[in-house]
Parts: sequence; C-alpha cells; structure tokens
Amino acid sequence: MTPMLVTNIGELVTWDDEQPILDDAAFVVDGGRIAWFGRRTEAPDADAVRDVGGAAVIPGFVDSHTHLVFAGDRSAEFEARMTGQPYAAGGIRTTVAATRAATDEQLAANVARHLSEMRAQGTTTVEIKSGYGLTVHDEARSLAIAREFTEQTTFLGAHVVPAESEIADYVELVTGEMLERCAPYARWIDVFCEDGAFGADESRAVLEAGIAAGLLPRIHANQLGPGPGVQLAAELGAPADHCTYLSDADVSAIADSGIVAGLLPGVEFSTRQPYPDARRLLDAGAAVALATDCNPGSSFTSSMAFCIAVAVRDMGMSPREALWSATAGGAASLRLDDVGHLRVGAKADFTVLNAPSYVHLAYRPGVPLVAATS
Repeated sequence: MTPMLVTNIGELVTWDDEQPILDDAAFVVDGGRIAWFGRRTEAPDADAVRDVGGAAVIPGFVDSHTHLVFAGDRSAEFEARMTGQPYAAGGIRTTVAATRAATDEQLAANVARHLSEMRAQGTTTVEIKSGYGLTVHDEARSLAIAREFTEQTTFLGAHVVPAESEIADYVELVTGEMLERCAPYARWIDVFCEDGAFGADESRAVLEAGIAAGLLPRIHANQLGPGPGVQLAAELGAPADHCTYLSDADVSAIADSGIVAGLLPGVEFSTRQPYPDARRLLDAGAAVALATDCNPGSSFTSSMAFCIAVAVRDMGMSPREALWSATAGGAASLRLDDVGHLRVGAKADFTVLNAPSYVHLAYRPGVPLVAATS
C-alpha cells in the first residue's frame, strides 16, 4: 500500500503528549497506521496526497457502550416518558420479546444499519452488547451476530431477569450454561446492577464467573439511583458506565482505582433524569468516557457528536474534555491503545470535519459536520 500524506489540515487533534492539537498540520498513513505527523511545511514527500482544504481532523470516535442487537420499536414508551411516565428498567422486556421473534438476518441488518449511521457521524470503533435475548440460544446468537461487526463484544445476559424466571435460577443460568455458550463470542461481561435488575451479590457472582471464564468485567452502575455498582466496579477493576448518582465515596473510588467512568448523556436526554456531573469526576482526577448507549429504549441515538454537545452544555465539560472522552476516553474504557488518538503507530482511524475546529462539534449541535471518515 502506497504511503499517503494527508495535508492542509487546519487543526489536527492527535492527543500526543507533546503536541495534542496542531494548527496547519499534516500526517502520513502507511500500512493503515499513522507513520508521521507534524507541521504541514515539514511534511515528507509522498506519492499519494490528500488535501483536506483547511478542515479539522480528529481521531475517529470510540463508542464504548451500545446495545445494537435488537428488534422492535419503543417510540410509544418514549412518548409516554415525555408526557410524565418515569423510566424503569422493566421496559427492556418489550425489546426482549421482539428480539426473540426476529430472525438472525433481521437482527444483523439492524446492526448494519445503525453502524452505518454511526460511521457517517465519525465513529470508527464500536462496542456491542447482547442483553435482549435472555435465553441461552438468543444470547449466544446475539453475540455471534455482534462479532460479525466488531471484536468489542459484551455478554450482557444479566440485563434484567426475564419474566418467566426467578432471580436465583436466572443468575445460575447466566453464570453456567449461558456463559459457557456465549463466552466464545465475547470479550467482556457486563451486568445491570440496579433496583429492578441485579443487586450487589448477584452482580458480583455474574462478573466473577465471567472473569473465571476469561472475560473482562464492566458494569452498568448507579444509573437509576444510588447503589453498590460503582464500589463493585472499583473493587474488580471494571469500567463503570452511567454513573448518574454518585456519592463522594463513589467519586473517590473511581478516581483512586483508575477505572473509567462511562457517561451516557443520551440516556438522561431521553429519560429526563439528572445528567451525571462530569465536572465532579474530572476535578477528582477520574478518567471519563462518553458513549451513546444506543438502544431502542433509553437512548436511541447513534451520534457521538450529539453526546459531546450535551456533555458540554449540561455536564460541565469543556469541548476539549468532551472530545477526549469520546475518543481516547472510549479507547481507555475498552482497553485499546491504538485507537482514539492519532499518534505514531495508531490505526489511521480519523474523521475529517466540515469545520475549522473540533469545537464546532458542540458549537453547532445537530449539524452534520462529518465530511469523511477513514
């Protein structure tokens, strides 16, 4: 493959320690990786040249939390929430019924459609969870479908307890036969630790079984109210996603343990819950990721740019902090070191904006600013 020089970049975001953001920049792609970056006037010669006309270039977004394997529609539930009905974890069961009834081909087509939306909006790395099957067969096929699209797959059999089961019996299933069938298709194991879903003891059992099977732990924590999820995440070294309701002890546990707090502002936008306080986490020294939580119930958005805009407007983040969290922060959540930045050696996953600066992602909310994604 011929090395390519990408040049005439008005603003280049690399997240390099010494040169995190450069004006009038260029970089070289060789073998699908960043081989050089720096000032445009110092760029080496290359046979292939791509001139981006003064546009800003950023790392591709890393969406570290999605639920894309599903069928059905919950727009009526959304409308009810907008007219006063509170969000509750039990709404997941509506999607479970539709997902179980769908064919593999229908589920795969739905994943492909939403990934196409995401890529058109600058996302180049995506995590996908199961969790809408809740039977051994349906969870395994959900993960097999997800693995066709990404290596960042997460077994979320412990999403909610299906209507036909008791919690103790279902935890035994999730940590036994279901885990055995699903582990070959998964990198991660997750659990919804929340009132109406799984308590601390059940969540610990699920995550420890997954760890024993070779999976990496992550957790839905403190979304609907205060709870034990964040403390369990810190103990197990698991990224904690949602983090809407945090005590001082929770914030300290996140910062001291070094786990990544995944904030999902599309959820609060769609459920009218309070937004998580990103400023509080950042000031404590915690690493923060932003993700869409794209799902049909609580956050049906595929736009990381939208999440950035909301995080800046309503969660106390600066545009620079929000962009880092949507790129390098997402990569940290997924324990990936070659995406989410454009340093030498990184995958050449980059997004060209129809804008002179990354700040426009928050400055012009709702405007399609992605010119190209590579």
